[in-house]
Amino acid sequence: MTERDKSQEHDTAQVQIGSTQSDPSISVVVLKGGPYLVRGTLPLHTQTIERNEHGQSWSYRQGRAFEVKDKTALCRCGHSRNKPYCDGTHAKVSVDLEETATFEPMLNGAEEIDGPHYALTDNERYCAFARFCDNGEKIWNEVRIPGEQHAKLTLYMAHHCPAGRLLVWDRTAGTPIETPLSASLSLIEDPGAGCSGPLVLRGGIRVQSASGKSYEIRNRQTLCRCGASSNKPFCDGSHASMKFQDGLE
Repeated sequence: MTERDKSQEHDTAQVQIGSTQSDPSISVVVLKGGPYLVRGTLPLHTQTIERNEHGQSWSYRQGRAFEVKDKTALCRCGHSRNKPYCDGTHAKVSVDLEETATFEPMLNGAEEIDGPHYALTDNERYCAFARFCDNGEKIWNEVRIPGEQHAKLTLYMAHHCPAGRLLVWDRTAGTPIETPLSASLSLIEDPGAGCSGPLVLRGGIRVQSASGKSYEIRNRQTLCRCGASSNKPFCDGSHASMKFQDGLE
């Protein structure tokens, strides 16, 4: 049985509280030592992080569309000459694509910060360095400040975090305040940091390890595509320090 055949086998995945799994036929499979294999058909676009008048990350601008159909292979080593698609270069270059991420729920390693309106949880290990959290007095302070304006800004920043490391919680209900999202893929372009960023999965798409085990399903996730993350397959922001460029925008 080939790696691509094995990609159709999976276990029952855990779904993070506040998230909903997309169509179960849709998934992204990590192939051992190779690319991401998309199961199902998903929209894929570049998304450029645009800055506000203060020079901080504020919104996304959707750009080029790319075709993704069942069994499309997307580069995760950072060296393909046909990005975002895999061209087999991973087999010719020296890059460590071994998965290192835990299968534990993200909340197990999260810090909790309480505020007058909301609570905030943050697992820094999943930081994708998009920097939406730096607006205002920064999200870790904004959540503590009384007032509707600060509460709204806290929600705005958290919901723009592509990695989902930041969750804002309804303290009464004890559940995250998450906006349901359609299943989609996007390729982050970050001119503010002078680099290209991760592959973003929105809408509860299941990510399956090369071992066949599924990672926790979350509403927002970011996967490494520069090959340098220390938390593979997830992004840890390494693309910014290495100035990864995909040449797509």
